[in-house]
Amino acid sequence: MFMDITWQDPITGTHGFVVIDTLVRGAASGGLRMRAGCTLEEVRGLAEGMTRKEAIHRVPGRRYVPVGGAKGGIDFDPRAEGAVEVLERFLVAVNPLMHAYWALGEDLGVRQDDIDEILERRGLGSGLSAVEKLVADPAAADERTMTAFSTIVDGVAQDELVGGLGVATAALAALAADGRSAEGTTAVIQGFGSMGGATARFLAEAGVRIVGIADADGFVSNPDGLDVEALLATRDAFGGVSRDALRPEDRVGDRDDWLAADADILVPAAVSYAITADNSDRVRADIIVEAANMPVTAEAEAALAARGVIVIPDFLANSATNAWWWWVYFGDIDGTWDQSQALIRQTLTDLTSEAITSAREAGVTPRAAAQAKVDANLEALADLDQPERATDEA
Repeated sequence: MFMDITWQDPITGTHGFVVIDTLVRGAASGGLRMRAGCTLEEVRGLAEGMTRKEAIHRVPGRRYVPVGGAKGGIDFDPRAEGAVEVLERFLVAVNPLMHAYWALGEDLGVRQDDIDEILERRGLGSGLSAVEKLVADPAAADERTMTAFSTIVDGVAQDELVGGLGVATAALAALAADGRSAEGTTAVIQGFGSMGGATARFLAEAGVRIVGIADADGFVSNPDGLDVEALLATRDAFGGVSRDALRPEDRVGDRDDWLAADADILVPAAVSYAITADNSDRVRADIIVEAANMPVTAEAEAALAARGVIVIPDFLANSATNAWWWWVYFGDIDGTWDQSQALIRQTLTDLTSEAITSAREAGVTPRAAAQAKVDANLEALADLDQPERATDEA
């Protein structure tokens, strides 16, 4: 652990946290979340996860060379009055850390638009300041980033799709590794925000039948498949499913019903610690793909593995958003949808297939196999602990 700090809001008494788990080339990357009940321990775990998400994407020959892992968290309800003001005071307070070490973006309960607006209005610089020193031409990097974040795909901003595309790709690769196809396969999604919603969209496009979606207010389901596009078009800003958009044959149940739903694939895409030792016996799916950060506890995963349930870990499955951002910024892709989706599909398929194959050969879980890859990559990155400028910029 390189550094952790605790901040207290002078107006509300709310606490916020920044944890820098590792530095590589003098920088670390990780999002900022806001939720009631967020703790320093949670942010530490998330920062450790970011170290893994960065390191797993080390690919020799690519311009993006992983940095270290970090995370921020604010213990406040993002739907409550004054949430944006709390966010602003936090960003002002931690701005020196951002410039020195921490490149940040949105995470659970925080919108990138709010971060960008606050930083610009307050003259606090870019959220990527900590990595600007690592590129030869920051202006070109900014131009690619502008392209990436202004690209709209079928009415949805590209940056809201890339994470879910990665999760869906990991799920499809897990199916393929088991000799199964998307057609005739069913999935349940817990959480219908940008990550869960995009995952549902790309799984449905591939032929997977989405039979259930859980949001904060309940669980909507249909064994014959939900109309994913209609629900995406009418969801609210927090990923809430519009009950008015449901068809007569769709069902509405309790929020916790998603866990025991009859489906092949389970995608927890909402909160951490959703599947625990106390409830893992309810799971009926045989593949779990972690779209949220830390949704399955270690004890639960051990119990699931004993039953033959495959868990694709978060630091692999939901790593596409972070990797995509850096692929754009460092110049591996130009920010367009064609290049973005192609590299995400290729990379997440390769990583998932490798993890499952290695796990079977070694008799371990996919998480353990993926962690072994992370450890090897971190060892290779250990020599890159001093900032240096790239020399081959697009």
